[in-house]
Amino acid sequence: MTNLRSPLLPDRHPQKDLFVCDIVDAVPKGDMASMEHPMFTLSTKPDMKPRRYQNNDNWIEVSPSRYGLATVHDRDVLIYCISQCMAAINEGQKISRSMRFKAYDLLVATNRQTSGQGYQLLKDALRRLQGTQIETNIRQGGKEYFKVFGLIESAEIVRVTRDGRMLDVEITLSDWVFDAIENNHVLTLSRGYFLLRKPLERRLYEIGRKHCGAQSKWMCSLELLRNKCGSGSTKKEFRRLLSKIIEDDTAHDHFPDYSMSIEGENAVFRPKVVETIASTTFQALPFNDPDTRDTARELAPGWDVYSLEEEWRSWVHDKAINVKDADKHFLAFCKKRGAYPS
Repeated sequence: MTNLRSPLLPDRHPQKDLFVCDIVDAVPKGDMASMEHPMFTLSTKPDMKPRRYQNNDNWIEVSPSRYGLATVHDRDVLIYCISQCMAAINEGQKISRSMRFKAYDLLVATNRQTSGQGYQLLKDALRRLQGTQIETNIRQGGKEYFKVFGLIESAEIVRVTRDGRMLDVEITLSDWVFDAIENNHVLTLSRGYFLLRKPLERRLYEIGRKHCGAQSKWMCSLELLRNKCGSGSTKKEFRRLLSKIIEDDTAHDHFPDYSMSIEGENAVFRPKVVETIASTTFQALPFNDPDTRDTARELAPGWDVYSLEEEWRSWVHDKAINVKDADKHFLAFCKKRGAYPS
């Protein structure tokens, strides 16, 4: 019998409260380094196994606390924090490693439950994020690390209601995460990311977003992809799991932005449609100078220039800005983001 269950989680907050609209609408962002390297476990049960990953000269060691390793779903907290910081930067505001927010806003923005269980799961996520320790030589924001650090430095529940639900949460981000924010080493994520049910699907999306981007395709060996995912499955089982996700996407078209295929011993990512990554609004403001994107890369090192362009065009569209010179306006936008010429 065919399994008719949608591979997606339900949209738990289709009608969001007006007073949290601005917060919820902050564009989801993830830091590039943890999108590329497997810093989060795919397990949904407590994972107590320390691990080491190596790719060429880059290595990373991840060690659990007594609560286990931070999970792919725990990453929602970091995505929310990064998104809020980047939104503040875009508005010309100052940011700091310590930030306070309403727990409810985070739960809504990341499509989590707002029941008592949802708040308990958030508390568990904060424990794992603070307790998971990482040692690596991977460069982030121009720095090379040879130290142990947590994904967040600390977390504090500032206010709790009588029924045990947290109201205000204060988080101090690790140097690792804050360096990524300050150096623009972040990429825009699809809001559909928070609807993906399986941890492996979320991890595959991050990898596709980081490596494929707006290219026509990106290919890597199944073995390398298995390592990048941080999967503990055998090669045969990983291939079966990937095949099932591809089959589900063929039936439901649920996977955001990219399609995947297995070709021989390789996995191939392709944008589903160019307009998904490079919005059709691109055509409304054509660049006259063919070197504009190259100049943008110089002005904004570390940025995905197509993601930056997409945000600029969306901003222009949403604000109904009358742009007379698209090239100059876009480059000025890059400078305003706090980037520096190379």
